[in-house]
Amino acid sequence: MSTMMDSTNDAGLQSWVKSANEAGCDFPIQNLPYGRFQKGGSDEWRIGVAIGDRVLDLRAAGLIDHADMHRLMAQPREALRALRGGLSEGLREGSPHQMRWQAALLPQAEVNLGLPCEVGDYTDFYTSIHHATTVGKQFRPDNPLLPNYKWVPIGYHGRASSISASGQAFPRPLGQTKAADAEVPTFGPCRRLDYELELGIFIGRPNAAGSGIAITEAEDHVFGLALFNDWSARDIQAWEYQPLGPFLSKNFASTVSPWVVTLEALAPFRQAWQRPAGDPAPLAYLDSPANRAAGGFDITLEVWLQTSAMAEAGASGVRLMRANYGDAYWTAAQLVAHHTVNGCNLRAGDLLGTGTLSGPAPEQGGSLLELSQGGKRPIELPNGETRTWLEDGDTVILKGYCEREGFRRIGFGECRGTVLPALA
Repeated sequence: MSTMMDSTNDAGLQSWVKSANEAGCDFPIQNLPYGRFQKGGSDEWRIGVAIGDRVLDLRAAGLIDHADMHRLMAQPREALRALRGGLSEGLREGSPHQMRWQAALLPQAEVNLGLPCEVGDYTDFYTSIHHATTVGKQFRPDNPLLPNYKWVPIGYHGRASSISASGQAFPRPLGQTKAADAEVPTFGPCRRLDYELELGIFIGRPNAAGSGIAITEAEDHVFGLALFNDWSARDIQAWEYQPLGPFLSKNFASTVSPWVVTLEALAPFRQAWQRPAGDPAPLAYLDSPANRAAGGFDITLEVWLQTSAMAEAGASGVRLMRANYGDAYWTAAQLVAHHTVNGCNLRAGDLLGTGTLSGPAPEQGGSLLELSQGGKRPIELPNGETRTWLEDGDTVILKGYCEREGFRRIGFGECRGTVLPALA
């Protein structure tokens, strides 16, 4: 597992990129996440690393000789660590590379940040037992969790073509819905539009078809993590999901943050993973001493809402909730091991969604489905507005960051998306 810390995690490191040294910066020199960008007026994608409020063009800096993110992601862990080490050395105060690399440094505000990579296949999981229990109680008050939940990581295959980068604006989806007292369904715009606070796990090194990935090797195949919003049309979902699960309720839009935070950057924020007392131990292929000791990540996650009225008033929005990835029931390594145990081959650029990440308290729900109790309890906003579901013009902003005494705070940036009116 990628729990090893080295000099790149040293909290005392300072960068010659001054904005990277500011308190509260998401992208200090200890982070160095990867993404893709386009220069103004160009349609060519380039690979960059975020440092402060800048992006370092890796090819222009002479660190790589290509612009293929999949090729970079598929590198062995040792090669990725070496690249990170070179980046850290070159961006530190006093580096001899400063003069040469300054020409490869661009303001993030002046480039187009896109998807971190072209997403191949996309699988969404259901790793938060708090989310599963809260939602389950709305439909099965006496038995909210299905019998398989504590034994197998639940997931479904989603649609990769509609995943877009932060800043995405999409029309309210259309579909069939059926009221409980209606004899026939109706067709029209979704009325119960929701967000889902998730993390995206990007696959790096692939595995061969027919060859599973052992849990002890699973993280060698993970390139890093990003923020992920799996937008959901709850009324369409309620009508369509039996017997095969979500379809049109999920495939119209998903939004991912532009920067992928590597496991090396997250090493100081590891934590033990353990089941609640009395829960069954996972089957052997989903268990290892290393996963129990440090399979979890202490990542604080937040959802912010900016309504159109707030935007017009110049307000940045209001925080709806805060939770932590450490409360997830299944780890990233377990998801990779389970996904491939049947011989399924993952490829560089594949994306695994964690599913909605909710905390144990009612106010920590990772979706409006939870916070509004299925639309029964309107959420009061500071400006006098209320929400049970998303309205046209609403912008949802996901944020994530890691903080621990003795280490430098690192962040994930933002994952932002806006709801537009339906097209018909």
